Amino acid sequence: MTKPLLIEIGVEELPALPLLKELPNIPRKWEQILEEQKLKSPFHFYYTPRRLVFWHTDFALRQPDTVEEFYGAPVEIAFKENQPTPAALGFAKKCGISVEELQRATKNGKEVLYYRTTKPGKPTQELLPGVIEAFLHRLNFGKSMRWGDLQESFIRPIRWIGAMLGEETIAFECYGVRSGAYTYGHRTLSYAPIAYKTPADYFEKLSDSGVILDPSARRSRILEQFGQLEREGYRIERDEDLLEEVVAITEMPTALSGAFDPRFLALPPEVIVTSMKEHQRYFPLFEKGKLANRFIVVSNAITDDFSQIVEGNQKVLRARLSDALFFYENDLQRGLSPEGLKEVTYMQELGSIYDKELREKEIALYLYRRYADRLQKFDSDLLERTVMLTKADLLTDMVYEFPELQGIMGYYYAKAAGEEESLAIALKEQYLPEGEESALPSNDFSAVVAMSGKLDTILALFAIGKIPTGTKDPFAMRRAALGIIKIVLDREFAFDLREDLQALAQGYADIDLSQVEAFFIERLTQYLKVNPSVIQAVLSSNERNILEIYRKTKALDEIVSTERFKPLHTTFKRVANIIKDLDMNETLSVDPALFEKEAEVELYRRFKEVDTAFYPDYGSRLQALFGLKKEIDRFFDEVLVNAKDPAVMHNRKHLIGQIYEAFKQIADIKEITG
Repeated sequence: MTKPLLIEIGVEELPALPLLKELPNIPRKWEQILEEQKLKSPFHFYYTPRRLVFWHTDFALRQPDTVEEFYGAPVEIAFKENQPTPAALGFAKKCGISVEELQRATKNGKEVLYYRTTKPGKPTQELLPGVIEAFLHRLNFGKSMRWGDLQESFIRPIRWIGAMLGEETIAFECYGVRSGAYTYGHRTLSYAPIAYKTPADYFEKLSDSGVILDPSARRSRILEQFGQLEREGYRIERDEDLLEEVVAITEMPTALSGAFDPRFLALPPEVIVTSMKEHQRYFPLFEKGKLANRFIVVSNAITDDFSQIVEGNQKVLRARLSDALFFYENDLQRGLSPEGLKEVTYMQELGSIYDKELREKEIALYLYRRYADRLQKFDSDLLERTVMLTKADLLTDMVYEFPELQGIMGYYYAKAAGEEESLAIALKEQYLPEGEESALPSNDFSAVVAMSGKLDTILALFAIGKIPTGTKDPFAMRRAALGIIKIVLDREFAFDLREDLQALAQGYADIDLSQVEAFFIERLTQYLKVNPSVIQAVLSSNERNILEIYRKTKALDEIVSTERFKPLHTTFKRVANIIKDLDMNETLSVDPALFEKEAEVELYRRFKEVDTAFYPDYGSRLQALFGLKKEIDRFFDEVLVNAKDPAVMHNRKHLIGQIYEAFKQIADIKEITG
């Protein structure tokens, strides 16, 4: 038998970001604890900044009964001369029954003591108080707080708890609060508790009290209002993260349009947008592709006149933009200079940020020489100046106020100072890529600047032993390594993890380059998302050029990941086994005059044909090499490799060795596990 179940946890306003971080776990943790109590059932989860709500339309009134079975000692041991031994007495005591009540069963071919009992399930009303309290203890919002004289803590004080099964309230006390059939509506309308008699009554009264319980309904309401405002000729930037945050902090959202003085449009648009989104949770508006002097604020108020709310938000934004304009104009007057960075410590063991720029400059010049054919239109002096200005905007008032605008402000200040466009763009793109979906540097010059910063970060930190361990990576070195990999692949730069790192490491003392190489390979392996044995096969060929590793791995994986590779794998695994005792460093000479079988002649002819042909890419060459399967299978069927004549035996092994070596120029096929 089932009845509806309604659970509401009422709290003081939950902060949006911790709530959103834990949000995916909340329904999962509720489901998990119900499953542990054998009370699992479908439910809806709703939330507002003041409540967490679980709604089950059908909830069991009690746990299901469970059958418990106990097996004891063999009967021949449990009884001697029809008298119970300690084994029988102990088993009966364990089961909570007398010896006379013991049963018998067959287990593993022997007659043993046995007892079977049915344990009745507990009533839901009895279980729910403990379930709710245990659930609240499992939630993790990061920081928590205590209130009153409670020893328990939660992200915000719990102010009311509602638990109703059918039309009956589950009475209990939790976190110092007595449960009851009451809730609270929107603060704007009333602070008084609202009693309800049934779950249906709860939903109706809550809606009448200015609360949209379903977050998806709040989201739809906001987007619908956005659509109405856009019909006025503006486009609203729909930042999904910001939208989720606004949904999380409102119970009755209303999108309102505000404006600011057009003179603030003299600021870089990123400054205005950052002021809006990061500090005020405003949505910027655009007109004909350009930032307009308007914004959208989503209010949680209920009123017939929103003018004061709009005016208040305009006043707050005006103050922020006034400060920003003041900072911007001051920064423009001072301009960009790296000199002040000599006084800014990067890390105690690594000197100042100016010292870091000097190291980055040497890396950039090495890369400039390395990719001279790609960078010849850029001057090396310009590259040096660019690198030495990369961190200069850290000294500006604007970046001090808005740290997230590092690089971007450098771009605007460089443009204002009349610097070359390539320099300004490189300053803006120096931190790219910044995340999974981030853009990459837009040209080779910017790519070299971005790589230089990341390479110094990795090499310098490895040199002083700051190596990421486990999940800890306080200096974002994994992101830096992945960024280098992405840039190399995007720009098709040749970057060798042995030769290039060896050359670059000359400026760093006490660095274990094998660790650095392994660090990059781990990032590359995770990035490629292919069969790990395929990557290992390529690495075993001694390839360390990131671009070539990528190309070879992709080409090999396209073959290995297909069903038709299974028979290929069998054949070429045999090739690897045949030559496992062969010294691959010696010259593998083949004398056709020693061939005795047609299968040898044909395999040699086909291999030479394949080996000397031109291929536009690794995939084509691999397809051709794997295409030798027919001839190789025939060779193994008709030819005895270990011939009695040593010259013939070595000739045959050398033929197979040449085929294996041709593969190994791309990948070591014996490493592939299929």
